[in-house]
Amino acid sequence: MQLVSLTIIRYPKSFVPFAVLAMAVFHFPLWFNKHISFYKLMGSGKNGTFDKSPDWQQWAILTVQDDFNAQLESLKAADAVQKFAGSFIAGWLSIFKCETYTILMEAIESHGFWDGKKAFGALPAKSPYEGAVAILTRATIRLNKLSYFWENVAPVANEMRVAKGFLFSAGVGEIPWIKQATFSVWKSKEDMKAFAYGMHVHTEVIKKTRQQNWYSEDMFTRFRILKTLGTLRGENPLKHV
Repeated sequence: MQLVSLTIIRYPKSFVPFAVLAMAVFHFPLWFNKHISFYKLMGSGKNGTFDKSPDWQQWAILTVQDDFNAQLESLKAADAVQKFAGSFIAGWLSIFKCETYTILMEAIESHGFWDGKKAFGALPAKSPYEGAVAILTRATIRLNKLSYFWENVAPVANEMRVAKGFLFSAGVGEIPWIKQATFSVWKSKEDMKAFAYGMHVHTEVIKKTRQQNWYSEDMFTRFRILKTLGTLRGENPLKHV
């Protein structure tokens, strides 16, 4: 079974310099972890979506394990980071008193590429699954299109937060302003589609991205959520999923 984990990490303010350092240091244990076929270390925006203003306390690690076969039911929050990112990273986050929130998922639909790779394997563009769904939308923005992109994303973010069925979102990215992603969770695929294709501001932005060729690379992936572990700002935002 392929298992995708997204761990959102919050550092205490006094340890932010170590959070920045970790984005360089963590590449080594993740690169040499034989269980991980793909990973990304990312910073976060402040407002739960694409954002010019970074949240220096919040960071994220995404990993993909192609041969995962452990029982998720017995997995505890205290063991999640070690299981999906390794003991070195788990120890580091413990030393710096980080709060962690891990979402475990199975990718079900995808199109596009992430750094030239099919990050979650060969998946169909559509599937019969209709339950609660997580969405990862990421793009590498062309330098000459940056101003157009940033002029248009704020209204979309505002619409998403009040959309029917919206549960949670996090803005993440590998390179500030250029390589950006939004991870969002919805009560159903139907609710997500109603937002994506039914809200005028969002559909207009989709048209502009295609007509004006904003992205040099993009990817859209849907996931089925299997389990959540830990807390974010003291709570589990997906406890009812």
